Amino acid sequence: MVRIAVTGAGGFVARHLRRHLLQNGIDTVSISRKNFAPLRGEQKIISKNYKDGVLSGIRGSDALIHLVGIGRQSIRNSYGAVNTGTARNMIQLCERAGIRRIIYLSGLGVSPAAELEYFISKYNAEQLIKKSELDYVIFRPSYIVGGDDPLSMHLKKQIKNTAIEIPGSGRYSFQPVHIGDVVRILMDSATKSKFRNKTLDLVGPERITFERYVRLFSPGTRIKKMELEKAYRAAMTNPGQEPGVDDLNIMIGSFEGDHDRLANTAGTKFQSVVKLLKSGSLF
Repeated sequence: MVRIAVTGAGGFVARHLRRHLLQNGIDTVSISRKNFAPLRGEQKIISKNYKDGVLSGIRGSDALIHLVGIGRQSIRNSYGAVNTGTARNMIQLCERAGIRRIIYLSGLGVSPAAELEYFISKYNAEQLIKKSELDYVIFRPSYIVGGDDPLSMHLKKQIKNTAIEIPGSGRYSFQPVHIGDVVRILMDSATKSKFRNKTLDLVGPERITFERYVRLFSPGTRIKKMELEKAYRAAMTNPGQEPGVDDLNIMIGSFEGDHDRLANTAGTKFQSVVKLLKSGSLF
């Protein structure tokens, strides 16, 4: 039986992935810093530092899917410590446990020319993985959506206040990808040789402006546009503000990914997020 370890077990992607793995007969080891409700049949590991108590639990796994990361840093949790440092820990644990392959969720926009600290931390993690002795698959995702994703939850929260606020013009674009496609690709990348040592943009087949996405997500909801300078000022002065400074940088960056290469490698067709929005299934 194939055995796969998953870090960041309590996160949005991991919750869907764990269920998908178990439904497909994969022996699943789920790891998190915080307590979480285990699914029937999976092995649960709680480790506050992703070191203690992990090694014995992941031995015998065929691959590890590393989903730990933060999109906002604080005094306690810096990008370097979490996004890069945890990746370093997991590489070492994989090597000690005899795990052959690591799959890493990086970020769309990561490159050697990156200037944002968030992207730099992800790039450094990618480099650690590539320089290791492990087989690897690195995915650089755009927004991953599916109803209970962070973007959808943020929009739903605003809808309760009768209006959705859009930073700036809303004409910046992105390539959202559905969680159903993501978990399928993640499982395949852990078990199929065609993904070996590839870095792929994890993006959907369509580009859509943020404003159009919001209007399709909740037709009829009033849209308010906030001046971009005001949005940045609010993010800088209020640590709990959504979106935060780096969220804004990523949002307005209009980063573009190569969907055709992803689809050709995977050998599959991806769902249209626009069609899912129009059907109301993402609300």
